[in-house]
Amino acid sequence: MKKNTVIGWVLIAAIMIGFMVIQSNQMEKQRASMLAQKHVRDSIEQVQRKADSVAKAERDSLIAAGVIKEDAPVVEETTAQGPAFKDSLLIKASDESAQAQLVTLSNEKLEVTLTTKGGQPYSAHVKDYTNYDKSDLYLFNCAATPNASTYNVAIYVNELVNTKDFNFEVASATDSSVVMRLPFAGGGYIEQAYTLKKDSYLVDNTLSFVNLDIPKNVYSFDVDWNVIVPRMEKGYRNEMQYSLAAYRLDGDDDPEEFAKGRNGNVSVNSKISWLAYHQQFFSAIFRAKDNFDALQSAVAYVPENEPGHNLMACGARFKKELDLTSQERVFEHEFYFGPNNYNGLKSLDQKYEKTIPLGGSIIGLFTRYVIIPVFDFLNGFNLNFGIIILLMTIFIKIVVFPLSFKSFSSSAKMQILKPEVEKINAKYPKPEDAMKKQQATMALYKRAGASMMGGCLPMLLQFPILWAMFRFFPASIELRQQPFLWAEDLSAYDSILNFGTSIPLIGDHLSLFALLMAVSMFFYTKLTQTQMSSNDPNGKMMRFMTMYFMPIMMFVICNNLSSGLSYYYLLSNIITMITTWVIRKWVVKPEDVYARLKATEGKPMPKSKWQQRLEEAQKMQQQQMRNARR
Repeated sequence: MKKNTVIGWVLIAAIMIGFMVIQSNQMEKQRASMLAQKHVRDSIEQVQRKADSVAKAERDSLIAAGVIKEDAPVVEETTAQGPAFKDSLLIKASDESAQAQLVTLSNEKLEVTLTTKGGQPYSAHVKDYTNYDKSDLYLFNCAATPNASTYNVAIYVNELVNTKDFNFEVASATDSSVVMRLPFAGGGYIEQAYTLKKDSYLVDNTLSFVNLDIPKNVYSFDVDWNVIVPRMEKGYRNEMQYSLAAYRLDGDDDPEEFAKGRNGNVSVNSKISWLAYHQQFFSAIFRAKDNFDALQSAVAYVPENEPGHNLMACGARFKKELDLTSQERVFEHEFYFGPNNYNGLKSLDQKYEKTIPLGGSIIGLFTRYVIIPVFDFLNGFNLNFGIIILLMTIFIKIVVFPLSFKSFSSSAKMQILKPEVEKINAKYPKPEDAMKKQQATMALYKRAGASMMGGCLPMLLQFPILWAMFRFFPASIELRQQPFLWAEDLSAYDSILNFGTSIPLIGDHLSLFALLMAVSMFFYTKLTQTQMSSNDPNGKMMRFMTMYFMPIMMFVICNNLSSGLSYYYLLSNIITMITTWVIRKWVVKPEDVYARLKATEGKPMPKSKWQQRLEEAQKMQQQQMRNARR
């Protein structure tokens, strides 16, 4: 393994080490900041406080305009002791002792329960899936976690009204739709209508202000949407790492992301199409069919040891403008409560699928237009997903083989030429002869048809594919809870040994697929290092780096990641070793290499531009060394 190969390995090692250090630092910061569940809701409360300050400013402006009186009652928030607004002059009197009713909408895929208290969603049960412990999967559930979902409309109607504090009346209800109304003393009402579409994860929501005496100076109202998403997967770190929030600006092709695996918040004063709270494999999405006008949102991740077993607490306040020239005040919304299936989300034509973390522009294109179609095609044969990953690996190796064959053959030729390189090293032992030794070695490889980059290029060619797979497997819901061999879930880590305590960098378990992947990497490196000269002064260091350090580092990274990903890397290493062995054994033969050397002996070989620039740089370096000695 020569100088350029060493440089390539060092660069790859630097990238991997940097990734590992960054990820480790992120996790440590998150754990240090998550002290209690109360702290989780701080970011959401901050959003509400900002919104309340806006509401106060609007009230002051209404007072100044003479729309309302300064001594008009100010509505207080609901408390745990009972309903506020009980002295409101606007809301039609109702029986305060009446309990909130629950209304359930259900289809083949989704069961959504709504409550008359606030006329809002109470729980969302995704039927086709279960949690890691096989319990029913809820995107939120107020029965298990109080206030796990809040959908509140805040509007001035001579005083501030928050719909979450009142009991609505059920006007009509079926298995797939419900209409709830909050009646006002003057005869008007606020209506919330929900319709669950057939065989879908979509819930249509129509908000209507009917015959309400809204002051002319009130130009907008606010919508609060808060959700506490529970944990659903085996590995907390992996689940949190692939969770995020995203919103889409009106007209933009790509959504904007925030709170990716860490606490975050955002404030946007532009037209917003939708906001998504994206767990690793499921999303709760809220869309306005004619856009929101502003957004404030915050996400806080719950500590791993939190008793409620929750993942993330999410809060948002949307601003929606009122059309003062129209008496029709009907606002169409849409909820999505369902899986992050790429094709399913894409079919909705709202760019929801772009919240799935499949990589950047180049890697993402490869994943979307190569990996996913091949995966879906193979999945159509109803094969075990372990077999599908094997077939995908073989397919990818076949596709890249024409590009990597020259690199594999160059590596084989360099291994055959190792004795000749040893002779050159013996001929030029002095440091001042380094340029002559390098030129002689390059000329030897040139005459034999080998490339100096032959040992490094196979890895460089595979790196974008490896990174695409690194993004695909943990985000692919098709692998979720799919068993293979000893792995019970290919989307999570496989554990053959639990330590009972967390070990720095490694975690609290041992993944067999990650361990086998590291072992295969060790043997592949050992196979390719046979071409490295034993007299190379940097040989011992590089052999240690590539043969021991890189496999250990990859094991540390993959031990907590998807077992499907480690399994793919294992297969990729095995197939690459077999390919290298076959090429060395039957394709590139020593007699052919030496015959070519003999045929080109004494003949001038053309130099590439890269080789010319390298020689010029070496001459300059040698001249500087001579000047330094004077």
